[in-house]
Amino acid sequence: MSGGTTILVVDDNAENRALAQATLEDEGHRVVLASGGQEGIAAFERERPDCVLLDVRMPGVDGPAACERIRALPGGRDTPIVFVTAQRDVDTFDRTLRAGGDDFMTKPFRPIELVARIDAALKLRRLATERSELYGQVKQQRDDLLRLQLQKEQLVAFLVHDLKNPVNAIELHAELVLRDRDASDRSRRAAEKIRDDSRALQRMITTLLDIAKADEGRLAPVRRTIDLDALIGDVLGELEVRAQAAGVRLARQIEVPSLWADPDLFRRVLENLVENAIRHAPEGSDVTITARPSPGGTELRVRDTGAGVPPEQREAVFERFVRAGNEPTRSNRGLGLAFCKLAVEAHGGRIWIEDASPGAAFCIGINHAD
Repeated sequence: MSGGTTILVVDDNAENRALAQATLEDEGHRVVLASGGQEGIAAFERERPDCVLLDVRMPGVDGPAACERIRALPGGRDTPIVFVTAQRDVDTFDRTLRAGGDDFMTKPFRPIELVARIDAALKLRRLATERSELYGQVKQQRDDLLRLQLQKEQLVAFLVHDLKNPVNAIELHAELVLRDRDASDRSRRAAEKIRDDSRALQRMITTLLDIAKADEGRLAPVRRTIDLDALIGDVLGELEVRAQAAGVRLARQIEVPSLWADPDLFRRVLENLVENAIRHAPEGSDVTITARPSPGGTELRVRDTGAGVPPEQREAVFERFVRAGNEPTRSNRGLGLAFCKLAVEAHGGRIWIEDASPGAAFCIGINHAD
């Protein structure tokens, strides 16, 4: 849709208002700003905008209350209202619908998403004017789908949170068996397997939580100087038993003494990449981590000598729940590589795949401290 419409942006956060204004003005829209619900209602009466972008949580008159009052004003019933909020839950979504909202998006928003949502709201409202019955059906289906998505996310969050305690208990009991001097060799081997698998499950749970944080814009690395050789040594030591079971050797070539990164996030990035490489490496082969200087930063590579990743699939493997390659074992188990991409990008870096001839090299570029 071409610009030229007037958009009223109501938000008590100055940075959010500035981002929305810059984004929408770049598309040719005229933007009117208001810093609260009461000010937004007055601006609506004065400006008669074509669309309203309305924050949910504001002091005084909040978003839903402002929406109800705008709907009661002349022209308010037919003006699209798009809610923005940091609260991505079903209760907030239902409250905005009851207040008369047309759409619901989560902060922090991407500029391209904001433009698309505003355009869609304007088109749907035009459709409502022309064919009210069809508009009602389309909006109801969209609202039902979004509510279902929010319910699914809420359920996953509850399940993930509740799984942490029993998984920790499983690992603790495995450790108790390993410390028991009277335990048989068979019991010890079983306990080692239980401990390793419970740690892998714990990493998956933490990955789910971090992906949820990234979706909400809350994945913020706490960066400090890391002893890179020690960190990589810890990661390889943690996965040594898994590598031995697969008949794979782990190796490292470290030319960079330190890295400016979040120790916990970056450790789990490397764990995911090495674990992924072990699954795809042929028996008797090597999985190697290298770290070398690059212009302005450090480049790390995790290489296996398996079947590799076809060029046309190298972007897709970092998406959630995506399988890649022709062999049935070449998959990222759904979330591991997606987490790696989110965590690396949260550091301001990038992650990509190169052909290792044979195999695949997963590469990470991280800049030095500013």
